Amino acid sequence: MSAEKEDVVITGLGATTPLGGDVASTWSAMLAGQSGISAIEEEWAADLPVRIAGRLKVEPTEVLDRVQARRMDRCEQVALVAAREAWADADTPDVDPDRLAVVIGTGTGGALTMLGQDDVLEASGVRRVSPHTVPMLMANGPAAWVSIELGARGGAHTPVSACASGAEAIAMGLDLIRLGRADVVVAGGAEACIHPLPLAGFAQAKAHSTRNDAPQRASRPFDVDRDGFVIGEGAAVVILERAGFAAARTARVHARLAGAGVTSDAHHITAAHADGQVRAIRRALASAGLSPLAIEHVHAHATSTPKGDLVETRSIAEAIGLHPAVTATKSMTGHLFGAAGALGALAAILAVRDGVVPATQNLDALDPDVKLDVVAGRPREGALTAALANSFGFGGHNASLVFTPGS
Repeated sequence: MSAEKEDVVITGLGATTPLGGDVASTWSAMLAGQSGISAIEEEWAADLPVRIAGRLKVEPTEVLDRVQARRMDRCEQVALVAAREAWADADTPDVDPDRLAVVIGTGTGGALTMLGQDDVLEASGVRRVSPHTVPMLMANGPAAWVSIELGARGGAHTPVSACASGAEAIAMGLDLIRLGRADVVVAGGAEACIHPLPLAGFAQAKAHSTRNDAPQRASRPFDVDRDGFVIGEGAAVVILERAGFAAARTARVHARLAGAGVTSDAHHITAAHADGQVRAIRRALASAGLSPLAIEHVHAHATSTPKGDLVETRSIAEAIGLHPAVTATKSMTGHLFGAAGALGALAAILAVRDGVVPATQNLDALDPDVKLDVVAGRPREGALTAALANSFGFGGHNASLVFTPGS
């Protein structure tokens, strides 16, 4: 069977998030409706209008070698933590290095290094700047570190598509396998930019929630009283394999990546446009060879912004309909930006695998303009034939992924 016709399956999952240091703890917390959002207690946040964030549950320095970790930006650290878990979960595929590729997306890359080393330069001069600054701040750092770790020589790629980066990385992984350029792809997203500057910038743009007195209640997608997203950090990575390659090594399969759609709005630098989202969803369906009625679950991008949630609502209704069970796990994790699409994909994969959709939290009163079937209160159980995960980003980037059961 040719690579273009052969299925692409998911054999490994890895994550480190505000809900847990691995996939099992993150998924368990999602199903339990727990929140990973908390107050920022450090002095540097005292005068900011935003003092809440979704911080990692487990510090990457607790997992990585201390010397290695010191040479990596936090964004690179979380990518490596998630990739190691995913690779182990896939039972360390024995693959030709030239047929193994890495695609790790990010929105800001080594932003913490960039900002931190600039402070060092200003305060102490050039001689105090770390010699590791450049490899720590470069956006391709997460993909590079993962490729070095695994010996991947089939390409190390870095989509930088704002909040769609992680999903676009997975879509690119699908293309690499379908085009016959790889047998195995390590794909996902990583982000770590909880810092005064991004917080101040998003606050000034009126995009971030200011519910500082109720952190766990701040992210409330589709709720009538939503007032913005909550910044989060972390990484999620999946192992994609050509189905024949996975079958030959009798690999366990979590789900099938049936299709992907990537578009751009060409409309506005920050405002979303329903047309681009609809086209991404329809391309994903066409790529999967499925009709809208086949989609029984949608993991929404749903960041909890007043306008953004409504644009996506219209997009889902137009491209798919009102029948799917929709959820928004950013209500628990916050918005992981470049990692958000990969984490949303992971949640959709697990929903298909386990037959359960996590409930959207903090949905006290559904916005009357949201006509979707949003899962709230308790998780919804039942076998799923297909699920779609949306991811949209500033700049008009849109990516939609379709997952079906692995067997």
